[in-house]
Amino acid sequence: MNNRWRTMAAGLMLAGTMLVSAACGGVTTDLNALSKGTDETKTIELAIMKSSQNSVFVSKEVFDEFEQETGIRVKLQILPIEQVTTVLQTKLAVGETPDLILYNLITAAKELNLEKNFEALDDEAWVQRVLNKSVLSYNGHIYGFQVNQDAGQQGIVYNKEIFRELGLSVPQDFEQLLAVCKKLKAAGITPFFMPFKDNWSSQMWITAAIADYAKKQDPAMWDDLNGGKRKFADIPALIEITQQQFDLYKLGYTNRNVLADSYDMAMDIFIGRKAAMMTMGDWFIADVVKKDPSTELGLFPVPYTRDADLAISPLGGQLFIPKKAKNMAEAKRFLDFLASKEQAQRMVNIGQYISNLSDVTTPELPVYKQEIVDGYIKPEKTVMTADTYLTVNIGDIWDYLQDMFAGGLTATEVWEKWDKRFAQLMKEKQAPGF
Repeated sequence: MNNRWRTMAAGLMLAGTMLVSAACGGVTTDLNALSKGTDETKTIELAIMKSSQNSVFVSKEVFDEFEQETGIRVKLQILPIEQVTTVLQTKLAVGETPDLILYNLITAAKELNLEKNFEALDDEAWVQRVLNKSVLSYNGHIYGFQVNQDAGQQGIVYNKEIFRELGLSVPQDFEQLLAVCKKLKAAGITPFFMPFKDNWSSQMWITAAIADYAKKQDPAMWDDLNGGKRKFADIPALIEITQQQFDLYKLGYTNRNVLADSYDMAMDIFIGRKAAMMTMGDWFIADVVKKDPSTELGLFPVPYTRDADLAISPLGGQLFIPKKAKNMAEAKRFLDFLASKEQAQRMVNIGQYISNLSDVTTPELPVYKQEIVDGYIKPEKTVMTADTYLTVNIGDIWDYLQDMFAGGLTATEVWEKWDKRFAQLMKEKQAPGF
């Protein structure tokens, strides 16, 4: 899944009994006591990845209240992260679908044939209360449910306290970033932490920067690439942006073992003040602040050039209903329950979200998020990340970037290799121009 790293910040912890499911190797979790009965006509199944267990939708309290109100029980099916796409594709193909799936809109469109396999929700009553329908929509129809409208903001996470202590300002371009890195290294602090053992993290600099470049300098770029009129390796800016990230490593401004260090290490690295920056999203800040509220982090755009916009990842963590759901009416009733003013307000408060429902109030936001809202969202200084505009899974790019940091590919060769893979993927989906 393209956006598998986007775990929802804050939430109620999963509790319950784990059961082995016979369907596609998933794990089913019944959050209610097993003694309450097994009437499958009154049970809906919700499929999630293990990394989504902190979602505000996934809690025993919510499930219990829903059952008390409706008599309908909710079971969880935990899907293996490394096989989630294959498992869901198989389930959708053979009609053995769960009633609800917690997934990502753009990824579902690219990997799961969203329009063919999922129910359009335009006529549901709660849709009339949605403030920003675009974050739930694809090709003009609403397919997903969420209570928040702030997608994951993506850029450079930095330790504000370290910056203040060393008299550093947020860099406005790449030369200024190199100067900041030089001062941090001189102070004995690793400027950048790169957790590239997890390959998805290697592309975040690039997907943010190239999206800003296309928006401001080359607006026809995405249509040209998706139409087979141009190749990635023929775009000098893309090569330069890729090289910039690699230069940070070559200049000694990162952790030494970028291909051995993982995202799971990052929280303790930042809490321990061992690194000052990382290309990541505000979901990471939320997790750090939750563990150690004294850690003061912020976010600024990838400074590949001056005046870059802050990148926004496609909204993750939405609930979808497959068209072949066996309990369609009950699944829609669950969405109605979650969309009720009381439940939605509770979830918005827990997640500290920007509400996307007209009658649900946005709570007081954490300092870091309010800064993002005031500095980037309100003045519309944002851009959707590059994966939003490509119509195929970009996961192979992550592997190629790992190869670059291992010394096996140059920045140009990364994109030459991707051009071949991209053409193959586009041919497989019979895209015009390929």
